Amino acid sequence: MLKQQIARPRVDSVRFRLIFQGFLVGIVTGIVVSLFRLCIEKLLGLVQISYIHGHVKTFCLMLVVNLVLTIFVGWLIKSEPHIAGSGIPEVEGQLQGKFTFHWWPILWKKFIAGVLSIGSGLFLGREGPSIQLGAAVGQGIASSFKQHGSKNRALIAAGATGGLAAAFNAPIAGTMFVLEEIYHNFSPLIWLTSLSSAIGANFVSLKIFGEVPILHMVYNHPLPVNLYGHLLLLGSILGLLGFVYQRVLLMMPKLYQLTKLPRAFQGVIPFVLVIGIGFWQPKLLGGGNNLVLALGEHHFVLTSLLIILVVRFLFSMISYGSGLPGGIFLPILSLGAVIGAIYAGIMIRLGWLPRIYLTNLIIFSMAGYFAGISKAPFTAILLVTEMVGNLTNLMAMAILTLVAYLVVDWLGGAPIYESLLQRMIVPQRISQPQHFEQIEVPVFEGSVQDGQQVRAIYWPSEALLISIHRGSQTILPHGDTMIYAGDTLLLLVDASHMAQVRRQVAELLKPPT
Repeated sequence: MLKQQIARPRVDSVRFRLIFQGFLVGIVTGIVVSLFRLCIEKLLGLVQISYIHGHVKTFCLMLVVNLVLTIFVGWLIKSEPHIAGSGIPEVEGQLQGKFTFHWWPILWKKFIAGVLSIGSGLFLGREGPSIQLGAAVGQGIASSFKQHGSKNRALIAAGATGGLAAAFNAPIAGTMFVLEEIYHNFSPLIWLTSLSSAIGANFVSLKIFGEVPILHMVYNHPLPVNLYGHLLLLGSILGLLGFVYQRVLLMMPKLYQLTKLPRAFQGVIPFVLVIGIGFWQPKLLGGGNNLVLALGEHHFVLTSLLIILVVRFLFSMISYGSGLPGGIFLPILSLGAVIGAIYAGIMIRLGWLPRIYLTNLIIFSMAGYFAGISKAPFTAILLVTEMVGNLTNLMAMAILTLVAYLVVDWLGGAPIYESLLQRMIVPQRISQPQHFEQIEVPVFEGSVQDGQQVRAIYWPSEALLISIHRGSQTILPHGDTMIYAGDTLLLLVDASHMAQVRRQVAELLKPPT
């Protein structure tokens, strides 16, 4: 009798369908991004060989080729302005309802322009374009399944996750990055769909590129606790330099305006300057993953490291500031690695650090520098761990990452992609037909609204609370319904106010500071 009274749990068919569709998005994204990686690697290798065996005729040829690339890539950007830069702010804006894109032009134009820009040796990363390519794939598959609203956004987020997973063979970090930095919401529907996409994309990537981590570095000596003081000092340095990176990067568009060149064709500056770097040090070209590996395998003279730091910092700014398609993940990681190598080199020379911990600080610095600039510490730790392929000393990495994050926060630094997005948004809202979307907002532990009735909360006028998800239950709310930490609120909002409402509700529900 008791068994008959126990209700059998209802299977959530919507969730299972989205997980399956997310996996499909991941497989297709894995194929697209893996092809993107292969094209960049082949082109970059060809360019480096040309510089190594180059002479005066090679210089003239590269100048002509790069000027032609400037015109062609500029034409692509002019025809579709949203393929410029990394593409991550565009994806973030798309998920917040601020942008609406046609996925096919974004997909093929970003692919071609990204390969030509990154493969030519500019200090740009492949991860941002890979995320945007994945988001375009997710949007395309969502449209084929006739998905709209929250389900459409779930598949776009899944595509973005798969893009990062395939770019770096980092499925867990890819999922965390989308949740922490792009979607800003740990909705179960989003993270399950994103994780299934990351698994599918990473499976394809591993089959094509093999199972060796991209930045595989061996360090078998955990940093002892009595040396943790270095983490505080180095973390502070990384935080300070990370804040400088943010400020300079955000200044670059204004500096480029002084050239009076059309925005779409400002790439002529890095395309010409890269020729000099190519003849000087062809192995420095590209996003920087080869440099990171070299730092772990060879001992560099301190003077050389300082020169590399200055050159990579300046030309990373010039490359990304021009608006050419390319990301900043790898350039940030490589700069962090160089900073860590410089710090360790100085401490080793002073006798304050044993040489066996050099690699430790290089690896930790990548995570710390990235965490400070992106304000995404969990992603930073997971990303570097997956890319290096070593779980040793996570505690030390977490401490340094937290210190760098706090220093940037104390200095007033904001997440770099959020800052870039804010600069893209047109102040005047363009008039568009009214339609409604559903958004999910979590209630965190410690929220001031924990234990409050629905009627006691001052909800935004542009939103309507339509349901509350509590574990596996779905509750239809009324005025007396209590809200508790751990709930996920489903609101119906005017699409044109979606980002604003999400911020207002998150402010209502956030824990007191």
